[in-house]
Amino acid sequence: MQDYADAIANGASGEEIVALPLPESFRAAYVRREDVGMFEGMDSADKDPRESLHIGEVATPELAPDEVYMAVMASSINFNTVWTSIFEPLPTFGFLDRLGRESSWGKRHDLDYHIVGSDASGVIIKTGSAVRNWKPGDHVVAHCNYVDDQDPAAHNDSMKAANQRIWGFETNFGGLADLSIVKANQLMPKPSHLSWEEAAVNALCASTSYRMLVSNNAARMKQGDIVLIWGATGGLGGYATQLVLNGGGTPIGVVSSQDKAELLNEMGCHAVIDRKAEDFRFWSDATTQDETEWRRFGKRIRDLVGEDPDIIFEHPGRQTMGASVFAAKRGGVIVTCAATSGYMIEYDNRHLWMKLKQIVSSHFANYAEAYAMNRLIDRGQIHPILSGVFSLEETGEAALQVHKNLHEGKLGVLCLAPEEGMGITDPEKRERIGEENISRFRNHQRKLETA
Repeated sequence: MQDYADAIANGASGEEIVALPLPESFRAAYVRREDVGMFEGMDSADKDPRESLHIGEVATPELAPDEVYMAVMASSINFNTVWTSIFEPLPTFGFLDRLGRESSWGKRHDLDYHIVGSDASGVIIKTGSAVRNWKPGDHVVAHCNYVDDQDPAAHNDSMKAANQRIWGFETNFGGLADLSIVKANQLMPKPSHLSWEEAAVNALCASTSYRMLVSNNAARMKQGDIVLIWGATGGLGGYATQLVLNGGGTPIGVVSSQDKAELLNEMGCHAVIDRKAEDFRFWSDATTQDETEWRRFGKRIRDLVGEDPDIIFEHPGRQTMGASVFAAKRGGVIVTCAATSGYMIEYDNRHLWMKLKQIVSSHFANYAEAYAMNRLIDRGQIHPILSGVFSLEETGEAALQVHKNLHEGKLGVLCLAPEEGMGITDPEKRERIGEENISRFRNHQRKLETA
């Protein structure tokens, strides 16, 4: 793959790139089927992704007609990478087994190793025979909605297709590698003003936030809406905060430190709740929620913005859902896409049904939603939330950082890109959009490290 890296760095044409010989193997981050039981009996918090994630050479798979080979310049860490690495809530090899039974092309994925990663930026180096809109040499980013068009439901909203999967989590050959195979309907143009690592961190979390807030498939945010955002500087919340500001709404950011509150202020979000400083404890013990804390939380929101939220951007799950249902306004919407603090949620249903509130589920995004979000990023209306960069060899350490919640925003991983800052093809556009906007999370993290 080094020949491809050199060619891309030297601005080679598509014809020159496609003429290079495809290697028989490539470097990747993966987990092994034989290690599935390695953490058995351990608490989740004690499981270490550095022990299960391996970096090594793997065989180059055959290319299906609707796929491209992508030279991956950079990728990123998502929570699903952590879940795969600690084999929770279940080992992902079961996903690969099921995909392997679907078709001869699916069988390629059913291996004793699972290459992880659900984000990538890079360059197309070869295309399958059915690919129409993309060619070798194109600079692209990949979103993670892996779906075909043989389920009728996919033609209304592909996220509802029975065989919808998340690439790099429920499929093999993910983005944390020097090479990946990607369906043509996962590809989007790389924003020209961003580096490889800045472009790589956006697709999964940004598209998820777009569907949750903007799309007709979830909350349908409109101008003037008040939106409470849990984890407002995190991988999802950092994009949600920007979408609310960009869409004429008022964000209320919930964070867990003064540093994060300051970052929100820099982004233009001035209604901030530091839940640790204000000591909100929604559970009085492991089985009992404290409604007096819900009421204190609701009062704090009204003190900040004068009324209850129209929308609550919910993803922690068990720890916060009771408070979210209580705090939403009459007729308001709680939109949920995850449950990082626990899947078995509890809330007082009286506050839901008697006040005509809704809980709306949302999962990643369809191609149109992901493309629309990528367009906002390309136009400089939404910015990357990259806060740190690791090498591919350091994937385990980066995954541990996410597992322990030791970061803000997103962590990028350099694959074929030899260093940060490469891949920018429109420096004038970058200057116009502003370095202070593009690098805000990275600069904030550097400031914390030098303080």
